[in-house]
Amino acid sequence: MTTSRTALAAAAIAALLALPLVARQAAGTVHRLEATPQTVAWGYYAAAAKPVLRIASGDIIDVDTLLTSTPERLERAGVPPDQVQASLRAIVEQVKDKGPGGHILTGPVYVEGADPGDALEVRILSIDLPIAYGYNGCSGLLPDNCDPDRARRTRIIPLDRRTMTAAFAPGIAIPLAPFFGSMGVAPPPPAAGRVSSNPPGTHAGNLDDKALVAGTSLFVPVHAPGALFEVGDGHAAQGDGEVDQTAIETSLRGRLQIVVHKGMTLAWPRAETPTAYITMGTDEDLTTATRTAIQQMVDFLVTVKGLDRQSAYQLTSIAGDVAITELVDGKVGVHVTMPKRVFTE
Repeated sequence: MTTSRTALAAAAIAALLALPLVARQAAGTVHRLEATPQTVAWGYYAAAAKPVLRIASGDIIDVDTLLTSTPERLERAGVPPDQVQASLRAIVEQVKDKGPGGHILTGPVYVEGADPGDALEVRILSIDLPIAYGYNGCSGLLPDNCDPDRARRTRIIPLDRRTMTAAFAPGIAIPLAPFFGSMGVAPPPPAAGRVSSNPPGTHAGNLDDKALVAGTSLFVPVHAPGALFEVGDGHAAQGDGEVDQTAIETSLRGRLQIVVHKGMTLAWPRAETPTAYITMGTDEDLTTATRTAIQQMVDFLVTVKGLDRQSAYQLTSIAGDVAITELVDGKVGVHVTMPKRVFTE
């Protein structure tokens, strides 16, 4: 990229992020996208995947996603058969082309005008809970804490959609904050073929970032024509780290506005909430992921906020928060949060 293109891209990012999120939600065509055997990619992101829907930049998808389980496992854990979604039964019975990961992702969605070198903004307008339960498994970082009988490791957790709490146990209620654990695009390089849905990366994917609730935006670098956006792995609530490998896993229905930002060149995904900017890094090594997330925040402050590099690094130390996003999906995730309140202009 030339110096002039870099300056133009930086100006575009700065102008975009100067606007409140709600001010950027211009209406587009709404497309209903249900989860069916014909509209899901089971366990992978890929540049060669056939799009199930084509949309224009600015359009909204009203999309269903399904929890990462099977009717048999849910019923064995105690879910009554009549509470298992018919769409999950159909997908498990009919979809034979799977892997290498485990998530049932809705998509891919081809976004007109999205090309490599652009950025895709996913504006999370709303997220609803279509079923009144979720589950938590037990494995992850310290599996010795789990019941030796694997059949007893899945805990079905009732969700109260009126109070937006989950009854974990007597005297323990978990506030619900639903989000999609996986939102991403076709990964680089396109010739890599199918990439597992399990580890996150520069294509975003299984970020498991609990900050990405309704009212936030995720920005993802585009690596293939049309971006090929997929979404899934619904969570009703999760702690940073997702240490036992699962959150409160559940099905979700969301309204997502997909916007192409031409020439907005990103190295890694970023996010924006009403109160903060977030940068991210993932790697097999925790130190490398941490360095990436911190450097991305420094670069953001230099490019978008106009700080010199030393000041940006110092501000990250003084006002930024570094947190472990997740520890259990092949690559660890780290994010850095910078509160908007520190910027007075």
